[in-house]
Amino acid sequence: MRFSAALSVSAALVLGAPSVAGAASPTFDAVLGRGHLVCGVATDMPGFGDVDSTGAWRGLYVDDCRAVAAALFGDAARAQLVPTTTQNRLTMLQTGEIDILTSNTTWTLPREAALGLAFVGVTFYDGQGFLVKAATGIKTAKELAGATVCVQPGTTTELNLADWSRANRVDIKPVVIDDVAAIHQAFISGRCDAYTFGSAALAAFRVSQGSRAGDYRLLPDIISKEPLGPVIRKDDWKFFDLVRWTHIARLQAEEFGITSTNVMQRLDDPNPDVKRFLGTSAEFGKMLGVSNDWVVKIVAQVGNFGESWERNVTPLGLRRGLNALWNAGGIQYPPPMR
Repeated sequence: MRFSAALSVSAALVLGAPSVAGAASPTFDAVLGRGHLVCGVATDMPGFGDVDSTGAWRGLYVDDCRAVAAALFGDAARAQLVPTTTQNRLTMLQTGEIDILTSNTTWTLPREAALGLAFVGVTFYDGQGFLVKAATGIKTAKELAGATVCVQPGTTTELNLADWSRANRVDIKPVVIDDVAAIHQAFISGRCDAYTFGSAALAAFRVSQGSRAGDYRLLPDIISKEPLGPVIRKDDWKFFDLVRWTHIARLQAEEFGITSTNVMQRLDDPNPDVKRFLGTSAEFGKMLGVSNDWVVKIVAQVGNFGESWERNVTPLGLRRGLNALWNAGGIQYPPPMR
């Protein structure tokens, strides 16, 4: 009888609890009703989030946004890109000014546990480093004692710098500047002895100096882990699923060798996993609330993850490293979709 009573209580709890499938989807529904996705993006970060000479947005993080729009609407162009800064980006997401933040934002416990935000995956694995002028002769970060260091305010970069300085008893003088372009100018002009940021962004800046790239040295020290990826509000599991599996789908497409140029031909692929993946023999899209050819739309319009990397990051001279697929020496590992 005790078992029967417990079973009845359990059944009542299950029946009385809303299912994820039937739960309200405020962001998902609002985006569909509006007809476009609003993304907060990083600015002044060539290769990751920047506006080119024609006025078009480009970058690895920009592709994150467009891929979600392609999954939702079948049209990557229905992504509205809104510039953000390190100081306003999280607030803009919290207040609903943007639907998703696809920026240079590090996944941390306080941001996820205390701010009502959720990180859906990692687009880019990075680590914080230091850039100096080669003429200084500085070869390691511990030689920066007494130096001025340019850093953005309100970022994990600023916190990491303070913690590292304290832990290693290296007295540095932070020069806090919000705008990345202004930091670059301050560093070039000599206002700062060093510049600290994600090592990839530092390498990108160095490469962007062209013939003067050799004037700058990227120090070997990495003082943090910086997993960077899309962020949403914790108010919509349906939207969370879509954004997460959009990222995973782009990794899986690369693993399958499915690209923007061959995706239509691969619809006839006899491989059962490929058929399910592309929606010809499964209804994964329906499970996510979009069309079953959602992956086809993403890959055809934005490309797989490797294509985004080659288009945006490879020209900067950066190697994929940790960001390679798991079967190519990296840690990007798409979970199975079946």
